[in-house]
Amino acid sequence: MGKRLKHSRYITGFDGIRSLAVIGVILYHLMPTQMRGGYLGVPVFFVVSGYLITDLLLQEWKQTGRIDIKQFYYRRMKRLYPALVTMLVGASAYITLFQRNLLNNLRGNVISSLFYVNNWWQINHGMSYFDRFSGESPFTHIWSLAVETQNYILWPVVFVLLMKLVKNKGKVFLGILGAALFSAILMAVLFKPGQDPTRVYYGTDTRLFSILLGGALAFIWPSTRLKAQIPKQAKRILNGIGLGSLLLLIVAFLFLRDDLSFVYYGGMFLVTLLSVLLVAITAHPGASWNKWLTNPVFTWIGKRSYGIYLYQFPVMIFYEAKVNVANHTFLHTIMEVILILFVTELSYRYVEKPLRSFNYRKTFASLKKSFWAPIKSRRKIGFILSSVITLVAVVGVIIAPTNKVDANQQALQKQIEQNKQAANKTEETPASSASNDSAQSEGSTSSSEVPTSLADKYDLSRREVTKAKNLKVTAFGDSVLLAGSKGLTEIFPKMVVDGEVGRQLKDSPPLLQALKDKGELNDTILLSLGTNGAFNKDDFAQIMNVLGDKHQIFIINTHVPTRRWQNDVNATLEAASKEYKNVHLIDWYNFSKDHTDWFYDDQVHPNDVGSIHYCHLIAKELLKGE
Repeated sequence: MGKRLKHSRYITGFDGIRSLAVIGVILYHLMPTQMRGGYLGVPVFFVVSGYLITDLLLQEWKQTGRIDIKQFYYRRMKRLYPALVTMLVGASAYITLFQRNLLNNLRGNVISSLFYVNNWWQINHGMSYFDRFSGESPFTHIWSLAVETQNYILWPVVFVLLMKLVKNKGKVFLGILGAALFSAILMAVLFKPGQDPTRVYYGTDTRLFSILLGGALAFIWPSTRLKAQIPKQAKRILNGIGLGSLLLLIVAFLFLRDDLSFVYYGGMFLVTLLSVLLVAITAHPGASWNKWLTNPVFTWIGKRSYGIYLYQFPVMIFYEAKVNVANHTFLHTIMEVILILFVTELSYRYVEKPLRSFNYRKTFASLKKSFWAPIKSRRKIGFILSSVITLVAVVGVIIAPTNKVDANQQALQKQIEQNKQAANKTEETPASSASNDSAQSEGSTSSSEVPTSLADKYDLSRREVTKAKNLKVTAFGDSVLLAGSKGLTEIFPKMVVDGEVGRQLKDSPPLLQALKDKGELNDTILLSLGTNGAFNKDDFAQIMNVLGDKHQIFIINTHVPTRRWQNDVNATLEAASKEYKNVHLIDWYNFSKDHTDWFYDDQVHPNDVGSIHYCHLIAKELLKGE
């Protein structure tokens, strides 16, 4: 049986660190323009996890000379699995009943989550953690639980081998440190600037360094060997280090954007080191940070941090699919936080706590007791309700299609693909090559030759259509531009279209510079950016640094009612049109906001009818000064 383990010291300040981490993650999703680096809460979680698990293993090894790996797995599963299964069942049932557009790939998501390989499943299926528009799923965040649990599965075995074969804790520490450095270097090597970083963000191999560094800390900073009584000078030094690491972490949470190459070229590793320092100082009973990070609020949040993290995405995705969060954004943010905390509390009270102490050998007896319980008893009602929800979830998982798009999505994809192919052909001809044709057209085209159908189709005057034929425009943007580009090139035959699905404004300066270097920027430039994420004044200033003041720049604002950044984007674009004399705003949002029939189901991309109005508005604005 082995020796009975002594009770280990519970470090209450870790609940405070978990609270800060989960607050950062949630606000990163709910307030992306304010908490730009909140995703860094995940490596903080990883460090705490790595430290605690390794510290417990070291205590067990010291007290018993062995590790009961079976019991280790059993404890971890009792702690983690019930809430995960509850979330998967509840979310799957909701999708099956109320949001069937999310049924696609549900089976793969659920199965990969149950077996804790969801991070690799998402990588293999081309999912993106950073696609704020088309790719969000209620299970996107499970990637981190997969990484952490894969460590839980492998680490006890590796730990035993290290303790038996290497034995010297100093050498083990250096070995773990070397493995962490290799993981961080691998992130930098595999990261490709300008491309979606999801592979290195999700990969177990490229994220393990945060957990490993937490584990390495336990070898040189074991919680049971730290002394409460230390000199005042040492205490001041420890508290100062704790304060510095916490302040730097907060700065990173606020400003370290996920699209910065620095993040993947060592930035996340540095954040992990700051987390290691904070964990070390909090764990030390001689410092004050354990006490300072202990309060009723942090204790409540910290003990439920796993559930809060688990339920955040389903609540946000389901809520935002039904509500126009772009208006009254702050109110909706508060509502979503309340819902997340409410669902988490239900799970904590009725799932996590009871099942953490439940004897699973009595599972069948407990189910039998629930089945035969009185019909009006709480036990029977709970049994019936959970059975029905589970049945609905199972049906949803069974009928869920794989990699399928509905008719509406198919029509949009076909429209964008066709328009993109046509746009690629316009890029083959440099902007300057049509100058001779332009001169000839200006001398030979008369109003009598203007096709009346084109003027009628887009509600333009014959004079406007004539002027449009000779206007050279460079159009640069995202999938919304592509959705309407067929009509635009009908009106403006000399328009060059450069569009890409998922394009963001903050990624655009080098792309525009490349067009500039190739001589493909016309005097009139049309920008359609902002659908896929927020940006700020400085991001737009970088665009203007490339374009300068020699071009007339027309910017189209956005209609993205299901995304909270819509109003921020539109406000930034409006401010830019006032700041720069050569920048002109095309107000697509106000022109279209009362016409849901102009859009596909996503309420973002104009359909065939909406494209006509989209092109009409743009043509009118472009031709005003002509």
